[in-house]
Amino acid sequence: MKRALITGVTGQDGSYLAEFLLQKGYRVHGLVRRSSSLNRERIGHLISDRNFFLHEGDLGDSMSLKRVIEETRPNEIYNLAAMSHVKVSFEVPEYTADIDGIGVLRILDIIRSFDPKIRFYQASTSELFGKIKETPQNEMTPFHPRSPYGVAKLYAYWIVVNYREAYGIYACNGILFNHESPRRGETFVSRKITLAASRISLGLQEKLIVGNLDAKRDWGFAEDFVEGMWMMLQQESPDDFVLATGVTTTVREFIEWAFNYVDIPLVWEGEGVQEKGINSKTGKVLIEVSPQFFRPAEVDLLIGDAEKAHRKLGWKSKTTVKQLVELMMKSDLAAVSAPQRDFAMAYR
Repeated sequence: MKRALITGVTGQDGSYLAEFLLQKGYRVHGLVRRSSSLNRERIGHLISDRNFFLHEGDLGDSMSLKRVIEETRPNEIYNLAAMSHVKVSFEVPEYTADIDGIGVLRILDIIRSFDPKIRFYQASTSELFGKIKETPQNEMTPFHPRSPYGVAKLYAYWIVVNYREAYGIYACNGILFNHESPRRGETFVSRKITLAASRISLGLQEKLIVGNLDAKRDWGFAEDFVEGMWMMLQQESPDDFVLATGVTTTVREFIEWAFNYVDIPLVWEGEGVQEKGINSKTGKVLIEVSPQFFRPAEVDLLIGDAEKAHRKLGWKSKTTVKQLVELMMKSDLAAVSAPQRDFAMAYR
């Protein structure tokens, strides 16, 4: 039986990957940080699985990482743990650099000294491209990150390449474009939108306040993307791959689809920070723009070219962005409509 260790197992991607690997017959070990409060809603339904185990550790602590890796002896390590909120990375840049950058070095160096045969997946990001040099972006596109998060992830990307070339370690970077789901954190714009649309439709919230409505993203479904992570570690030789849908959508369009799902058609008035989304049926302002949610350095357009992953891995995104919005709206409406039930059910 293959053994996998997933850092960030309690997150969106970690929970989907754990499910996927368990279905593949793996023994799955998850790394969780020691905390005074448990945040395990996304994996609550996996706890009773006899092949699923949790271990305490932290990417900022080499000794805890070494202990967990030596105890679990994984065949594959998927590093999904990170300080992953771009805007927050401007507020805690030192912490972001330590966890998202040096944390990757810590794992790689343990692999090098303990068992170089371990296969390693690094969760890279489309934020590496930042101030884009070409459209669409693929594995050969020059990087120009625009946030402490992107810069830390760029260090992680190159240290993976360095250890692969210097020590022959099987290490891959998955350059994943935006991927969302009903399990997405509530501070991320996609989930913020679907939650707000659900609450507003039920009279539980007055309006949604957002940042750059014109930002364009390549949004896919997280469950599709974790399969691509696994595929990367099943190849004969390690390599780096972009995973993306190849379709770009503005934040404004994402909002429109979410509100249309609950039969609230929007019209837009004004420009820039004065732009507002108005319920065309009632004339009520439901969407407003605030500079509070602008990034210090904005990334305006991200759209990925996953041709290499399709050709070499056989991977392709299966879920359209409209289907993704519907999945998220269905889940959030159910959770918001029935708050008295166990909220963990919404993550299934």
